[in-house]
Amino acid sequence: MTALMNEKDLTDDGFLGGRVNLLQPAKGYRAGLDAVLLAASIPARTGERILEAGLGVGVASICLAARVAGLEIIGVELREEIAELARQNAARNQMEEVLTVCEADIGLPVRDFMAMGLEPNSFDHVFSNPPYHDPAAAAASPDDGKAQAHLTLGSDLDDWVRFACVMAKPKGTVTFVHRADALPRLLQAMTGHLGGIEVFPLWPAQDKPASRVIIRGRRGSKSPLTLRQGLVLHGRDGRFTDRAEAILREGASLLLDQAA
Repeated sequence: MTALMNEKDLTDDGFLGGRVNLLQPAKGYRAGLDAVLLAASIPARTGERILEAGLGVGVASICLAARVAGLEIIGVELREEIAELARQNAARNQMEEVLTVCEADIGLPVRDFMAMGLEPNSFDHVFSNPPYHDPAAAAASPDDGKAQAHLTLGSDLDDWVRFACVMAKPKGTVTFVHRADALPRLLQAMTGHLGGIEVFPLWPAQDKPASRVIIRGRRGSKSPLTLRQGLVLHGRDGRFTDRAEAILREGASLLLDQAA
């Protein structure tokens, strides 16, 4: 085990019905439903090149690789110890040849990414589960790892959208999962960079407001914005709906144009 994080500080968690097993810090930010749903929504095909901004321990990228074979995935992660966990997770799921981990800040100049071999306009799909809270509006978590994952810490949504759009190919997709109340900021940041935007609400239950949204745009598209029906996660009995169960446990794709 890496000296950066002790084994006693980690948990070993299963995803996609146990097809994927990943180490995560026992305390602080822990990836869950959002990462799996985001991965399921990426319309990737064998042979394509994918970039995840804010890789974390690799949950979304590794779940995507488990669903679609033959991808080349690069993940950008700022925190050294978390990047190392992502490398371990790729290896323990036999995906070290699929997922390359790059330690970097998404706010770096483009020339710095070019020096690392990350060429602009070279990825078929770029996706991210960016920080959820604005530090000007929310107190930081006392846990440093959670704070870095959930607070923007100098990188706002404009930075995340700008980075993703620079890296995506013409006609490539850019996809985010975020809090529903961040939708106006995301739409504003995407305007002028992406077209064919699809907004896909994630409803906790049939009678509850959406708490999260998946939002996707395509570089160079002239298509208008579409509000999709979204996905209801839980039934009245509190269990996952059949469609949510298929995505979260069985590794099914999340097709944004499919009815809830």
